[in-house]
Amino acid sequence: MSVTIDEIAGDVVSRAGDVKRFLIAIAGPPGAGKSTMADNLADALRARGETAEVLPMDGFHMDNAILIERGLLSRKGIPETFDVRGFLDIIRAVRPADQEVLIPVFDRSRELAIASARVVSPEHRFIIVEGNYLLFSQGKWAELEGIFDYSVMLAPPIEVLEERLWERWRGYKLSEEEASAKVYGNDLPNGRLILGNRRRADVTLDVA
Repeated sequence: MSVTIDEIAGDVVSRAGDVKRFLIAIAGPPGAGKSTMADNLADALRARGETAEVLPMDGFHMDNAILIERGLLSRKGIPETFDVRGFLDIIRAVRPADQEVLIPVFDRSRELAIASARVVSPEHRFIIVEGNYLLFSQGKWAELEGIFDYSVMLAPPIEVLEERLWERWRGYKLSEEEASAKVYGNDLPNGRLILGNRRRADVTLDVA
Protein backbone atom coordinates (compact mmCIF):
# COMPACT_ATOMS: atom_id res chain seq x y z
CA MET A 1 0.00 0.00 0.00
CA SER A 2 1.18 3.52 -0.79
CA VAL A 3 -0.06 6.26 1.51
CA THR A 4 1.43 9.53 2.73
CA ILE A 5 2.00 10.62 6.31
CA ASP A 6 -0.49 13.45 5.79
CA GLU A 7 -3.12 10.97 4.60
CA ILE A 8 -2.56 8.83 7.70
CA ALA A 9 -2.83 11.95 9.88
CA GLY A 10 -6.12 12.83 8.23
CA ASP A 11 -7.40 9.30 8.67
CA VAL A 12 -6.61 9.12 12.39
CA VAL A 13 -8.12 12.56 13.06
CA SER A 14 -11.29 11.46 11.26
CA ARG A 15 -11.46 8.19 13.19
CA ALA A 16 -10.73 9.85 16.53
CA GLY A 17 -13.81 12.03 16.41
CA ASP A 18 -14.20 13.75 19.77
CA VAL A 19 -12.29 11.25 21.94
CA LYS A 20 -9.79 12.66 24.45
CA ARG A 21 -7.14 9.99 23.87
CA PHE A 22 -6.32 8.06 20.69
CA LEU A 23 -3.51 5.48 20.63
CA ILE A 24 -1.62 4.83 17.41
CA ALA A 25 0.78 1.89 17.01
CA ILE A 26 3.65 1.98 14.53
CA ALA A 27 5.23 -1.47 14.45
CA GLY A 28 7.88 -3.20 12.39
CA PRO A 29 11.31 -4.82 12.41
CA PRO A 30 14.59 -3.09 13.27
CA GLY A 31 15.56 -0.62 10.55
CA ALA A 32 12.05 -0.28 9.13
CA GLY A 33 11.82 3.45 9.90
CA LYS A 34 9.43 3.40 12.86
CA SER A 35 11.00 6.27 14.81
CA THR A 36 11.18 8.53 11.76
CA MET A 37 7.58 7.81 10.84
CA ALA A 38 6.38 8.37 14.41
CA ASP A 39 8.10 11.77 14.59
CA ASN A 40 6.78 12.76 11.15
CA LEU A 41 3.25 11.70 12.04
CA ALA A 42 3.40 13.69 15.28
CA ASP A 43 4.49 16.74 13.28
CA ALA A 44 1.67 16.21 10.76
CA LEU A 45 -0.89 15.99 13.55
CA ARG A 46 0.47 19.13 15.23
CA ALA A 47 0.26 20.93 11.88
CA ARG A 48 -3.46 20.16 11.97
CA GLY A 49 -3.76 21.81 15.37
CA GLU A 50 -3.74 18.54 17.33
CA THR A 51 -1.64 17.60 20.35
CA ALA A 52 0.58 14.54 19.95
CA GLU A 53 3.42 12.78 21.75
CA VAL A 54 5.63 9.83 20.79
CA LEU A 55 6.03 6.90 23.18
CA PRO A 56 8.97 4.69 22.08
CA MET A 57 9.01 1.04 23.11
CA ASP A 58 12.84 1.13 23.11
CA GLY A 59 12.75 2.83 26.51
CA PHE A 60 11.84 -0.56 27.95
CA HIS A 61 15.06 -2.36 26.97
CA MET A 62 16.43 -4.26 29.94
CA ASP A 63 19.70 -2.85 31.23
CA ASN A 64 22.87 -4.40 29.81
CA ALA A 65 23.89 -5.66 33.27
CA ILE A 66 20.74 -7.80 33.41
CA LEU A 67 21.26 -9.03 29.85
CA ILE A 68 24.86 -10.01 30.63
CA GLU A 69 23.70 -11.91 33.71
CA ARG A 70 21.14 -13.77 31.59
CA GLY A 71 23.50 -14.38 28.67
CA LEU A 72 21.35 -12.28 26.34
CA LEU A 73 23.48 -9.22 25.60
CA SER A 74 24.35 -10.37 22.08
CA ARG A 75 20.63 -10.87 21.39
CA LYS A 76 19.52 -7.47 22.69
CA GLY A 77 16.28 -6.63 20.91
CA ILE A 78 14.62 -10.06 20.99
CA PRO A 79 11.25 -10.18 22.81
CA GLU A 80 12.79 -11.55 26.02
CA THR A 81 15.13 -8.55 26.40
CA PHE A 82 12.37 -6.01 27.02
CA ASP A 83 10.50 -5.19 30.22
CA VAL A 84 7.18 -6.13 28.67
CA ARG A 85 5.29 -5.97 31.97
CA GLY A 86 6.52 -2.41 32.58
CA PHE A 87 5.64 -1.47 29.01
CA LEU A 88 2.11 -2.86 29.34
CA ASP A 89 1.66 -0.95 32.60
CA ILE A 90 2.66 2.33 30.94
CA ILE A 91 0.39 1.75 27.93
CA ARG A 92 -2.53 1.04 30.24
CA ALA A 93 -1.67 4.15 32.28
CA VAL A 94 -1.73 6.46 29.24
CA ARG A 95 -4.88 4.90 27.79
CA PRO A 96 -7.51 6.95 29.74
CA ALA A 97 -5.89 10.44 29.50
CA ASP A 98 -6.60 11.12 33.16
CA GLN A 99 -3.07 11.61 34.54
CA GLU A 100 0.46 12.71 33.72
CA VAL A 101 2.66 9.72 32.86
CA LEU A 102 6.47 9.83 32.80
CA ILE A 103 8.07 7.48 30.29
CA PRO A 104 11.64 6.24 29.71
CA VAL A 105 13.55 6.95 26.50
CA PHE A 106 16.38 4.83 25.06
CA ASP A 107 19.73 6.49 24.32
CA ARG A 108 21.22 4.31 21.58
CA SER A 109 24.59 6.08 21.70
CA ARG A 110 24.99 4.85 25.29
CA GLU A 111 22.87 1.70 24.93
CA LEU A 112 20.75 2.49 27.98
CA ALA A 113 17.26 3.65 28.89
CA ILE A 114 16.84 6.99 30.67
CA ALA A 115 14.01 6.92 33.22
CA SER A 116 11.31 9.61 33.27
CA ALA A 117 12.79 11.30 30.20
CA ARG A 118 9.50 12.29 28.54
CA VAL A 119 6.07 13.38 29.73
CA VAL A 120 2.71 12.23 28.40
CA SER A 121 0.16 14.70 29.74
CA PRO A 122 -3.66 14.49 29.74
CA GLU A 123 -3.61 17.25 27.10
CA HIS A 124 -1.84 15.01 24.58
CA ARG A 125 -4.72 13.69 22.48
CA PHE A 126 -2.76 11.46 20.12
CA ILE A 127 -0.15 9.07 21.55
CA ILE A 128 2.03 7.52 18.87
CA VAL A 129 3.58 4.33 20.23
CA GLU A 130 6.42 2.94 18.13
CA GLY A 131 8.30 -0.32 18.53
CA ASN A 132 9.15 -3.75 17.21
CA TYR A 133 6.60 -5.88 19.01
CA LEU A 134 3.41 -3.79 19.16
CA LEU A 135 1.62 -6.16 16.76
CA PHE A 136 3.54 -9.29 17.79
CA SER A 137 1.20 -12.22 18.32
CA GLN A 138 3.36 -14.25 20.73
CA GLY A 139 3.87 -14.25 24.52
CA LYS A 140 2.81 -11.34 26.72
CA TRP A 141 3.02 -9.00 23.72
CA ALA A 142 -0.29 -10.51 22.60
CA GLU A 143 -1.91 -8.64 25.51
CA LEU A 144 -1.58 -5.48 23.42
CA GLU A 145 -4.24 -6.76 21.03
CA GLY A 146 -7.21 -4.41 21.02
CA ILE A 147 -5.54 -1.63 23.01
CA PHE A 148 -4.57 0.54 20.03
CA ASP A 149 -7.12 2.59 18.11
CA TYR A 150 -5.10 2.58 14.89
CA SER A 151 -2.09 0.59 13.73
CA VAL A 152 0.56 0.84 11.04
CA MET A 153 2.89 -2.03 10.13
CA LEU A 154 6.14 -1.19 8.37
CA ALA A 155 7.24 -4.25 6.41
CA PRO A 156 10.06 -3.41 3.97
CA PRO A 157 11.64 -6.22 1.94
CA ILE A 158 14.44 -8.02 3.80
CA GLU A 159 17.08 -6.66 1.41
CA VAL A 160 15.98 -3.10 2.23
CA LEU A 161 16.18 -3.85 5.96
CA GLU A 162 19.63 -5.36 5.49
CA GLU A 163 20.91 -2.21 3.77
CA ARG A 164 19.40 0.09 6.41
CA LEU A 165 20.80 -1.96 9.28
CA TRP A 166 24.29 -1.91 7.83
CA GLU A 167 23.98 1.88 7.50
CA ARG A 168 22.77 2.17 11.10
CA TRP A 169 25.60 0.22 12.69
CA ARG A 170 28.31 1.75 10.52
CA GLY A 171 26.97 5.09 11.71
CA TYR A 172 27.89 4.04 15.25
CA LYS A 173 31.48 3.44 14.10
CA LEU A 174 31.34 -0.34 14.52
CA SER A 175 33.88 -2.46 12.67
CA GLU A 176 32.69 -4.56 9.74
CA GLU A 177 32.86 -7.65 11.96
CA GLU A 178 30.88 -6.02 14.76
CA ALA A 179 28.28 -4.61 12.36
CA SER A 180 27.93 -7.99 10.65
CA ALA A 181 27.27 -9.67 14.01
CA LYS A 182 24.56 -7.09 14.77
CA VAL A 183 22.89 -7.39 11.37
CA TYR A 184 23.04 -11.13 10.73
CA GLY A 185 23.26 -12.46 14.27
CA ASN A 186 20.45 -10.40 15.74
CA ASP A 187 18.58 -7.71 13.81
CA LEU A 188 17.63 -9.61 10.66
CA PRO A 189 16.55 -12.74 12.59
CA ASN A 190 14.43 -10.45 14.81
CA GLY A 191 12.97 -8.83 11.71
CA ARG A 192 11.94 -12.17 10.25
CA LEU A 193 10.41 -13.16 13.60
CA ILE A 194 8.37 -9.94 13.73
CA LEU A 195 7.19 -10.14 10.13
CA GLY A 196 6.25 -13.80 10.52
CA ASN A 197 4.22 -13.36 13.72
CA ARG A 198 2.27 -10.13 13.26
CA ARG A 199 -1.34 -9.26 13.75
CA ARG A 200 -3.29 -7.44 11.08
CA ALA A 201 -2.73 -3.67 10.92
CA ASP A 202 -4.99 -0.92 9.65
CA VAL A 203 -2.23 0.12 7.25
CA THR A 204 0.75 -1.92 6.04
CA LEU A 205 3.59 -0.15 4.23
CA ASP A 206 6.59 -1.71 2.52
CA VAL A 207 8.61 1.52 2.64
CA ALA A 208 8.62 4.10 5.42
